[in-house]
Amino acid sequence: MGFETIHAGVHLPFPAELSIPPLVTVELPGSEPPPITDIAGAARDAVIARFGSVVKPGRTVALGAGSRGLTGRVDMLAGAVAGFRALGAEPFVVPAMGSHGGATSEGQVEVLHSYGITSSAIGCDIRATMEVEFVGRTSCGMPVYHDKEAAAADWFVPVNRIKPHTCFEGPIESGLAKMAVVGFGKQAGAQALHSYGSARMGVNLIEGFALLRATGRVLGGVSTIEAASGSVVRIEALTAEEIGGDHEMGLLQYAEGLLPQLPFDEIDVLVVEKIGKDISGVGIDPNVSGRFWVNGVADRERPRVTNIVVLGITDVSHGNALGIGLADFTTVAVVESIDWRNTWINCFTAGPAGVRRAKMPMALPTERDAIMAAIAMCGRGATESVRMVRIESTLHLTSMQVSENLLAELPVGARIVR
Repeated sequence: MGFETIHAGVHLPFPAELSIPPLVTVELPGSEPPPITDIAGAARDAVIARFGSVVKPGRTVALGAGSRGLTGRVDMLAGAVAGFRALGAEPFVVPAMGSHGGATSEGQVEVLHSYGITSSAIGCDIRATMEVEFVGRTSCGMPVYHDKEAAAADWFVPVNRIKPHTCFEGPIESGLAKMAVVGFGKQAGAQALHSYGSARMGVNLIEGFALLRATGRVLGGVSTIEAASGSVVRIEALTAEEIGGDHEMGLLQYAEGLLPQLPFDEIDVLVVEKIGKDISGVGIDPNVSGRFWVNGVADRERPRVTNIVVLGITDVSHGNALGIGLADFTTVAVVESIDWRNTWINCFTAGPAGVRRAKMPMALPTERDAIMAAIAMCGRGATESVRMVRIESTLHLTSMQVSENLLAELPVGARIVR
């Protein structure tokens, strides 16, 4: 016939001259800070140095463990636990991940275990609950909640990576203040923050943390910053006064400078092999793809991507497909792997940000079909040269595959691998 291809019994009318362009693997240049090789030791030392004059023997400290794919997450928690034990404190860990894990205590423990975060690995108990205590309201009326297990401790300490957020822009984004308000707030706290929309999120986050600080329960926090390769390049403990203030703001600016980038102004087709909660809160980091698709938040000026194809969801996402709506094309296999309950709960919790980002893209029978469809509908003629990029994920972007017509636009220092 010449104008249709057949896959799994489905006839797809692709022009005969349409094809997937050959891709070249390239490594991007980078001058990253030196990595921290002993993450556990650095975390331990940071805790002792920062809190040694405050923590007294016998005090209980609740450490927050999140659901993101942090580099060295087990060592980070184990080091922080060891630091507090060295000071004579009694630390324990609570899941501080909002509604993730299906908004159940068992599901949240399962998420931690999937990362290797077990009691034996980190050296302390893991105490999980979805029960919260009401703390107060921000100036706009947003309620602030706090994990009941953490509230029973003398202090609580968020342990988290600082990086740009995926739903809003502000002086404080992903990091210690956010984990305190959203993560420790469990499903109720996460839903409360997101329900007020992205435009208010930055202010509500700062005001929400101020309410938590006023309780006297915030000892401080332990933060990491990762380079584009995923290496941990900075570990720092912050006091309660530094969280949500100029110090954390400065760390966010530093992290933004290390954010991985797609080095092109325009991309016709971006193929993403994996999305997931361990990669980004919305599976595909909008700071990398350029697509925020949230009311009140502007898309990035670059890259301008016409079509995005998603080929898989990470195993540790447990079927949570929030962010699949940021794609234009996917496969039937991806759709069949979605856990709709986990996804719905996360979408409801995300509020306005969960609406567009949870819509289903066009699902094709095979990966080839999905990529071919994206090429066919990107606005190029069947015989034109498509500008195509393929990446493993948006998390650690040090290498990628690109079509040959993009090689001339690679930054200085980029290296062609094959």
